[in-house]
Amino acid sequence: MKRLEDKVAIITGAAQGMGAAHAIRFVDEGAKVVLTDIREEEGLSLSEELGENALFIKHGVTNAQEWAEVVAEAENKFGPVDILVNNAGITMAKSILETTEEEYRNIVDINQVSVFLGTKAVIPSMQKAKGGSIVNVSSINGIVGGAIGYTDSKFAVRGMTKAAAVECAHYGIRVNSVHPGVIETPMIMQEDTKAAVEEFAQHIPLKRIAKPEEVTNLVLYLASDESSYSTGSEFIVDGGITMV
Repeated sequence: MKRLEDKVAIITGAAQGMGAAHAIRFVDEGAKVVLTDIREEEGLSLSEELGENALFIKHGVTNAQEWAEVVAEAENKFGPVDILVNNAGITMAKSILETTEEEYRNIVDINQVSVFLGTKAVIPSMQKAKGGSIVNVSSINGIVGGAIGYTDSKFAVRGMTKAAAVECAHYGIRVNSVHPGVIETPMIMQEDTKAAVEEFAQHIPLKRIAKPEEVTNLVLYLASDESSYSTGSEFIVDGGITMV
C-alpha cells in the first residue's frame, strides 16, 4: 500500500522547487494533491503532468478568501483535506537599515501570516476527515539567526506550529515544522548567487547542498501516518550546519 493512499493534500508554493518535489512524490505515493502557487503557467504544467490526481489553483497565500476557495475546491474535487503543507515563502537579505516597512510587512505576510490563514482555513475540513497533518516549512533560520524579516518570520512559524499543535491535538490533527538548510532550488541557484552558495556548501559538514527531494522525504514522513505520534516538533534537514 502506498504511504498516502487516498489522502487529500494541499501544497502551497508547488509550481517549482521544493513544493513541486513534494507534489510529485505525494501523487506517486497515492495522494490526491491540490497544488497552489501564483506561478500559473508552471503550476498548470506540473498539474497536467501529474494527471487526474492533481489540481492546480492559482492562489495568493496572504488572502483569507482565496484560502477558503482553495479548501472548498479541494473538497469538491477530492473530498475533505487530510494534509496541508505550508511551503510557500520568500527570502530577503537586507540589513535592518536598508529594509523598508513595506518590504518587512510583505515578507511577514507571505512567510508567517499565510501559515496562520492556511491552518485556520483547513482545520474544519480536517475535522470532517477525523484528523490530519499540517506540515509547516520553516528554515534553519527558524532555529538560528540570519537576515532580518526572513529569520523573524521563520522563527514565528516554529512558534505557531507549537501553539497550533496544542490546540489541534484533540481534533486528531498533528502540526509539525520542517527546517531545511541550503537546498538546490531556483530561488538560490540563480547566476548571481550560485557561486556564493557553492562556496558556502564547503562549510556544511556533509560538504554539499541538498536536493529538494531530500526535504520531501521528511515532509512525506510527517504527512503520513508513520509519524502518528509526532506533533508540535521541529525537524531539521540541513546537512549538519546548525551544529557547527
